[in-house]
Amino acid sequence: MQAELFILRLSRSSGVLGLAGMPFTSQIFSPHRYSYSEVSKNYGILLVRPLMDFSKDDLYKICQGANQDWVEDPTNRSSLFARNRIRISLGDMSSCTLKSELHAIISACRKTRLFVDHACLSLANLTLTITELGYAIINLEILNRLKIQDICLSKFLSLVLQFISQRHRPVRGSTAKLVLDYIRTVPCRTSLTAAGCYICPAPGSKGTRCIVSCSVDCPLPSAVEVFHVPSYKEERHDISGGLEQIINDGKSYLEHFIPKASDVHFLDTTPESVLDEAKRLNILGESTYRIIVSLQMQETKLFKAEPKVTPGYGSKHGSHSVSTLSSGLLKSGQICNYMNRFFITWKVKDENEDNSISDAASCNTICKSCALGCDMELEVRHMTESDWLYLSKFSECTVENFHDQRDTSASSKEQTMENASRCLKYASSSARKALVLLKLIPVAARKGLPVLVNQKGLLLSIPSIKFSHCPWLMASAEFKPRVPFGGGQSSFM
Repeated sequence: MQAELFILRLSRSSGVLGLAGMPFTSQIFSPHRYSYSEVSKNYGILLVRPLMDFSKDDLYKICQGANQDWVEDPTNRSSLFARNRIRISLGDMSSCTLKSELHAIISACRKTRLFVDHACLSLANLTLTITELGYAIINLEILNRLKIQDICLSKFLSLVLQFISQRHRPVRGSTAKLVLDYIRTVPCRTSLTAAGCYICPAPGSKGTRCIVSCSVDCPLPSAVEVFHVPSYKEERHDISGGLEQIINDGKSYLEHFIPKASDVHFLDTTPESVLDEAKRLNILGESTYRIIVSLQMQETKLFKAEPKVTPGYGSKHGSHSVSTLSSGLLKSGQICNYMNRFFITWKVKDENEDNSISDAASCNTICKSCALGCDMELEVRHMTESDWLYLSKFSECTVENFHDQRDTSASSKEQTMENASRCLKYASSSARKALVLLKLIPVAARKGLPVLVNQKGLLLSIPSIKFSHCPWLMASAEFKPRVPFGGGQSSFM
């Protein structure tokens, strides 16, 4: 299995990290979150492949010993599939030497992968700060002082950009080189847009630190998921603690096998020269080298890029109601997974829920009708420059102006003005506090903040900084990316 994957990835010009093959364990994260209170821990399914290194003959014997019937997939013999072609070719050329040397080069690639993964974790601990507002800060001064190999630094940057953008594809090719060159230039003076992220110097750092934020000018993750928290309490088995222990034990075990840089091959090797370097190091003999090159060239010629298909995010997992927010409207009580990065929810506070808002207590009715709208649906979008200007003007808005700009169905104009005065006092104060907080957030990062607006386009809330147009509007936005930094635990040993 690993030998087939090695040849397959080699024909796709994969680098040494991809040639390490399939990990023995990997963490898979569920595409849906059904309970808002449980999204704080990004646990999913820990997938273990204990039979990966067993031969087909071994698996036959295991089935026989357990009195189980062997089931052969008929497509396994079809030459339409690249993996089958490689498997058949390797079977025809099979020899102890070929198997041994293929295993040796894959093992060397795994060792390199383990070293690089550990280096990325160390870099993250030393140079990376991830904020609760969804952007990252990289200390370029420390990063460049460490003199990190390009392969480790490229992988580290790829992890950062993937995490901030929450994209599935890693940074590769010319884009990876562009980002690497940018990070190597200290102090940085310019900005860069790459892989769904906007990279620029951090304010006040004189170019010694840079900010990585989600770029709203690039295509963002297309799905905006909405789901309800079940009103009933489900019976759940708490396995997160056990899973966490397994992961920690695995990491602790692997720490004993992390090689030194001097014991790792291929750190300075390009994807095109991995085989040549393996031959030079006597990992591959001449005969095995020729066989692998032959299979690689054959599959490279046959390779045709498949059309890109973006999978849907329909409700096909579990029994809960999960849907795509195609209209952009979020109802009260729903939870929105906005661009795979923020969990957003809102509701109108019940009159008996909180008595702390004395000034606004009597304007409950007018606030619910004028600010939120009768349909009680809000739109979720990212923050724009016009929102900043609106807050600035609104913080100085008078009661008369506020009344002129709003539609009201109140029967008493005097009562309406009194309620509007109370609402305006709260909203204007909230806007002034929001402006103070926004000034502390870099401009590039502000654009990635989610906001709630009504169907007329009126800005009602910026949950991340606690701005609210109405004292009875309760909204929250938590930065809970679907996949954590590094993509979860995996083991290649």
